[in-house]
Amino acid sequence: MALSCPSCELSTVEYAETTEDDQTRLRCTSCAHLWLHRPIIVVPAAPPARTARRTRTLTLDEAKAYFPTEDDLTDATRTRVANLKQQFLARQPATDSRVGPYFARYRQIFSADGLPAADPADLKEFANNSIGAHPGNMSVFNRYWNSLGDQAAAQQLRGVIDYLLRGADEAVEDRLETLINPRNPKGMTGFRESLLTRVLCVIHPDRFLPILTYTSAAGGKREVAATVFGLELPAPERTSMTTGRLVFWSNDLLLKLCGPGFVDVAHASEFLWWAKDES
Repeated sequence: MALSCPSCELSTVEYAETTEDDQTRLRCTSCAHLWLHRPIIVVPAAPPARTARRTRTLTLDEAKAYFPTEDDLTDATRTRVANLKQQFLARQPATDSRVGPYFARYRQIFSADGLPAADPADLKEFANNSIGAHPGNMSVFNRYWNSLGDQAAAQQLRGVIDYLLRGADEAVEDRLETLINPRNPKGMTGFRESLLTRVLCVIHPDRFLPILTYTSAAGGKREVAATVFGLELPAPERTSMTTGRLVFWSNDLLLKLCGPGFVDVAHASEFLWWAKDES
């Protein structure tokens, strides 16, 4: 697929130069816009077993260097988003008085001291309400929970949450990936990306936007970034960047792009959904 200019969206793109850090700078011959092209790293299909070679896994910092940044925004986009933000902030924010106490209660439940004795009813209830962040349809989780029984299901979920929050020897982005992966036995059926991200929203309410999926048909962080900010975040099926890492990096990027002026992270999230519909 031909590259298009992020400013005028025409396919009149030519090579300009290679920077000192080996990135490619492109130029649009129609509007003269210059930008850095960060190619997405795609894992090639494995050759036959007799000639297969082991591919080195990128470190966290190496992979993140290919992820879009604030510098990739066009001037036109910055102006448009600033105008949208001004319109949005002129309104009185709507707040849900239940969220603060609810998140505080579950921070205690998920703590190192509270989790071992967490009531199975509290753990199951967390997956089945939308206070603070809506996790979607939980029928798969509920069927699996009921098939195990309250005690066994609660014990498994305690292990999942403890590993996500306090697992050793791995970055939290990679622990999240482990738990999202349905082939990894550390995870729990039905308690995947949206609910794991909701746990992070509870534990880090000043960092995690209550947008619980990276990408989805209904809209996730990837779709918000594309519609509001004109940024093409990597498609999971086309990149070696793991979903766990993409969840964190997209969250942090969107929060940074929102900038100051919001009451809290939930308010910033409301702006993003509103701006997506307005864009």
